[in-house]
Amino acid sequence: MIPIRDTAPCYSKPYVTWAIMAVCTGIFITMKLIPDQLAVSLLHEFGMVPARYSGYYTELPFDGYLSFVTNLFLHASWTHLLVNMWFMWIFGDNVEDRMGRLPFLFFYLLCGIFATGLQWYFDPHLDIPVIGASGAIAGVLAAYFFLYPLEQVIVFFPPMLFHVPAIAFLGLWVLLQLHNATTAIIFEGTTIDVAWWAHLGGFVAGGILYRFFLKVNKNEAF
Repeated sequence: MIPIRDTAPCYSKPYVTWAIMAVCTGIFITMKLIPDQLAVSLLHEFGMVPARYSGYYTELPFDGYLSFVTNLFLHASWTHLLVNMWFMWIFGDNVEDRMGRLPFLFFYLLCGIFATGLQWYFDPHLDIPVIGASGAIAGVLAAYFFLYPLEQVIVFFPPMLFHVPAIAFLGLWVLLQLHNATTAIIFEGTTIDVAWWAHLGGFVAGGILYRFFLKVNKNEAF
């Protein structure tokens, strides 16, 4: 099922959502334009390499956990970028509308940091970069899940369009992440190219934290 749009009204311009999308897209295009060797080096430097912080990978110096933030703005492929930005486009504006711009930015980053930390916890020996906005966006999805559970998400399921309650669409999304994450643990030889635990971590963080970032006055801009 491919989400097309939602029906929740938005009463303010989601400038932070747009800015995050612009930064992620700009960085991705820049990475595609620079030499491959330099791009790989930057991915290892600013992507979160779990083994770097677990003592198993000493080729990179300790960076004070900076990559727990910087990894959120890096993406591996056009598909990776477009899927993340599409979900951000559909769900981010409403959550930003309910939080205000600066609180939403802090909420987004905090969910991403928690998501990255959980991925590190469950896969501490991994020596390749964990990158992508997915964990932070999962936090946004959790906030939407609780703030707009009965709003309709219009999804494309070939060859038709369907209206699905947000609680059902996002609930199915969570179950899929949980299934894939637990499969990776049970079947140790399974090839994993998606940070499933980061997705779950971001969703859990978002579900717990969103209420602390909501505007007291819904007419506040920031």
